[in-house]
Amino acid sequence: MLILVLTKPPFIYMKNYSPQTLKIFWQHIKRYRVAFFLVSLFIVLSSVGNIIGPLYYKEFFDLLTSGIEQSAKVQPLIGILVKILLIYLISWFFWRLSSFMASNFQTKVMRDLANTCFAYLHKHSINFFNNNFVGSLVKKVNRFSRSFDTIFDIFFYEVLQIVTNLGIIVAILFYTDTVLGLIVVAWVFAYILINYSFSLYKMKYDLKRSETDSEATGVLADTITNHQNVKLFNGYNNELNWFSSVIERLRLLRRLCWNLGNVFEAFQALLMVFLEIGMFYFGLKLWLKGLFTVGDFVLIQAYVIQIFHRLWNFGRVIRNYYEHMADANEMTEILQTPHEITDVRNASELEVTKGEIVFKNVSFSYHKTRRAFSRLNLVFQAKERVALVGPSGAGKTTLVNLLLRNYDLGAGKIYIDGQKISSVTQESLHQSIGLVPQDPILFHRTLMENIRYGKPEAGDAEVIEAAKLAYCHDFISQFPEGYNTYVGERGVKLSGGERQRVAIARAILKNAPVLILDEATSSLDSESEGLIQKGLSGLMQDKTVVVIAHRLSTIMKMDRIIVLNEGKVVERGSHQQLVKKRAGLYQRLWQKQAGGFIN
Repeated sequence: MLILVLTKPPFIYMKNYSPQTLKIFWQHIKRYRVAFFLVSLFIVLSSVGNIIGPLYYKEFFDLLTSGIEQSAKVQPLIGILVKILLIYLISWFFWRLSSFMASNFQTKVMRDLANTCFAYLHKHSINFFNNNFVGSLVKKVNRFSRSFDTIFDIFFYEVLQIVTNLGIIVAILFYTDTVLGLIVVAWVFAYILINYSFSLYKMKYDLKRSETDSEATGVLADTITNHQNVKLFNGYNNELNWFSSVIERLRLLRRLCWNLGNVFEAFQALLMVFLEIGMFYFGLKLWLKGLFTVGDFVLIQAYVIQIFHRLWNFGRVIRNYYEHMADANEMTEILQTPHEITDVRNASELEVTKGEIVFKNVSFSYHKTRRAFSRLNLVFQAKERVALVGPSGAGKTTLVNLLLRNYDLGAGKIYIDGQKISSVTQESLHQSIGLVPQDPILFHRTLMENIRYGKPEAGDAEVIEAAKLAYCHDFISQFPEGYNTYVGERGVKLSGGERQRVAIARAILKNAPVLILDEATSSLDSESEGLIQKGLSGLMQDKTVVVIAHRLSTIMKMDRIIVLNEGKVVERGSHQQLVKKRAGLYQRLWQKQAGGFIN
């Protein structure tokens, strides 16, 4: 009996990158510092108006309850109302102004943050992407800019107003009565301290929730990408169980975070009740002494309501802040992770005049444990067509990855025309090498755009000519939309052979001086392969060509064949020379393929 056990990855507590996140945000804000300052100033001015208004309400009620004759009160009361109206209109004007400016400012910073994430993410190595879910990375990028939006909404519309309102309210209460001011200061200090401590306690659960959310997204994206495997290998129930287990963990963490918030909200409501009753009780004592008026009670009530309104939200503000900092945390970790493959300082541009490639004493190990090459020496002559042959795991693809600098060497050097590839820019290296991979992945764009990717400035006529040379013009012409046909995610609307011919057309259009063909005809039938071989013959002219092939019939006309086994060169020569070598590895591989077809 076969038992399939699904295991979940162990939870790893993530480092808190909040200071680094705020530093990144500030670096982007500084580009618009004038807008940031003006938005802050207008919000402060708006808040000042809302605090000054209740002072006139105090004056209004004191006059209303005074012993002055009613007819004599009317005009002064109307005058006070006009002042209140003007104050609130000015406050409204600054508030609207700040809102419009903030919309412009924040959307620009969000755009810049998204661009920064995109640019930095794509500079990570192949190894980085192999170790991360695509869906999870996409979610981290999106949540990063949205976290900025929420965090600075919190700063502009909560924290800034809380500081302004409380500062002015406390100053006015101190002026009214020192004890009243001290009561409010002590209560606010205790309230904020308790909120802060609770939020720090809750943050570790918010981080776990955020990570589990990303994990759930990654699992979902992985199963959708492999939907065909799920069907073909009857994996539906297992995948459903796995996804359900992750979602259940996410549900439990969400429930815990929400319940913690509910418990604290109940506690802070009690604190507010005690403050309000305490303030009025003390005010009553002052009233009995003739030190308090009806207007003072109105003022206290207005200010207590403002304090409650701001600080009730403050509890949520702090928790909301840390939740979104937790959301941004994962992307910050990526931005703080140094790129594995980087250009050296003052790296030069690679200039390929001949195309000679030299591997000199090259050593490389995967994860520093699995040895791939040890002191490998190889020379690919300029304009030479060389095939790499050997059993699976011999090092063929690794050698190509090292040439493309997808990995850095453990020791040794690789030269192209005497220039170390580690000393030139990666852009110029990749510009000088054309690649047709075994399993081409296309963008979900039109066929015209996918082929033109090899040479962005190419005109339509050049693209069509490249397609004809790659023998894909005919099947493209049969689509109703022709070259404007969208190929689907990863090119799923095309067959494997069609995708490979589009990749060959892209390489033809790029016309780089060094060409790598990694099983470039593996997905083609015999007839199509014959046509493609003709196209490749033209593509390979005047280029240094490295071909990886398991189908040995495709490399018989190569200038030289290098046979690899366990990271070592065991044989080299032409097809005619190697096939005659008795007990040779190439000869055995050839016999297996040719003999198998004959039998």
